[in-house]
Amino acid sequence: MAADYILPDDTAPTGFDRSFKMFIAISIILLTLLLIWLLGIAPFRAFSKIDINGGEVTINGMAELLPQSQSTLAGELAYFGISKDEIFAKAGIRADSCYFTTSAPAIEKALSQFASFETVRVIKHFPDRLQIVLEGRRPVASAFATRDGRTVPVLLDSQGVIFRIGSEIEDGIIPRLLPIISGLVIEDPYPGMKLPVLFAPLFKQLEKMETSAPELLAAVSELRIVRRSFDGFDVVLYPANKRVKVHLSEINEDLLRYTLLMVDVLASRDPTVDSLDFRSGIASYIPKEASSE
Repeated sequence: MAADYILPDDTAPTGFDRSFKMFIAISIILLTLLLIWLLGIAPFRAFSKIDINGGEVTINGMAELLPQSQSTLAGELAYFGISKDEIFAKAGIRADSCYFTTSAPAIEKALSQFASFETVRVIKHFPDRLQIVLEGRRPVASAFATRDGRTVPVLLDSQGVIFRIGSEIEDGIIPRLLPIISGLVIEDPYPGMKLPVLFAPLFKQLEKMETSAPELLAAVSELRIVRRSFDGFDVVLYPANKRVKVHLSEINEDLLRYTLLMVDVLASRDPTVDSLDFRSGIASYIPKEASSE
């Protein structure tokens, strides 16, 4: 009787086992296909998105932006004096450029040749996105230079770098009035030309005041540089709405604020004041009839 008893076969596959094995097999196939796409296909396809300062653009010029974003990007590039197509051409970005064929350091080096850009960062996002972050030079002053026998305006940044010249400075591009730096001898300027390091502290102070006290700079019409006999230079400041010159050995926010206050007070009390002199540390003034200028 015992020989006729058959034990149940626990090794026979159940419906759950078959479903689970099928799920594993399908998952492996899908994962394999995904890896093939991510590692073998997508990185070799042309970039699906190119981001320039937060604005998404395509190589053929068709914008993929909201109108406001598109306007912002166009405005920024117009401020730099460079078009999107010029950026792509300089960077060597073509319609078939892709993740693996694009060198971020090479693009950064190429775009850094544009004098309008102070810094350039290029980031590749795997598998098919390119991000370009451009930081443009911001003007802190304007000046006049001689080019081809003509006098042309130039824009200077906080490092004393000339980055816009003559006809490149268009109406509406500069959002505010800039103090004019006179007394400089600038001949045959070119984008990227840097003034002597001697003047660097002046431009740094102008940048600082542009951020912390722009209303003070708005009250300044001109800053004339006067070289000293041995070293350094003095500055002659011309207020925007007063016919009083101010002689300074340096310029900073506190001194400029005090200077403009003194100009207002003295000009209202004594209309014969021609100039103020702060170079000795003690303010003194010269009446018009005693002025040699």
